[in-house]
Amino acid sequence: MTDSSPENAPAPDLVDGLMQLSFVVQAILGRLAGEHGLSVTQLRMLAVLDDREIGMRQLAGILELEKSSVTGLVDRAERRGLVRRNAVPGNRRAVHVTDTEDGRAVVRLVREAIRAEIGQLAGTLSDSRQDSFRRSMAALIRHYVAEHDIPL
Repeated sequence: MTDSSPENAPAPDLVDGLMQLSFVVQAILGRLAGEHGLSVTQLRMLAVLDDREIGMRQLAGILELEKSSVTGLVDRAERRGLVRRNAVPGNRRAVHVTDTEDGRAVVRLVREAIRAEIGQLAGTLSDSRQDSFRRSMAALIRHYVAEHDIPL
């Protein structure tokens, strides 16, 4: 009989491994966001807005969504008191979005839960592997945001 435990499974190639890891992370994010009545996209929006004001067009670009989708996302979050729209002085058509104290509180709670759970998962790696993985992730993120002109 062969041992088919995850520890003895062959390592996936890099792309498959990154995809599988992203599925694990998305599952964790989805579950924890859902526990607070949020979708992953709503959580991402609130995290982007954390203590800053952003125009709707810029928010759509960061979230990689159509402006109409962001409008609906902001509408739902605004009804829950998590964000508010602010008129831009001198431009009647422009609107900026910012999070409210309730929105910041939800982000803090979910972020703490995510850090704990993903931190526990990452804690299964040795310190040297964590450090190497951290540097590799940073390089990939820097490259992606530079190529897509996304502000951090």
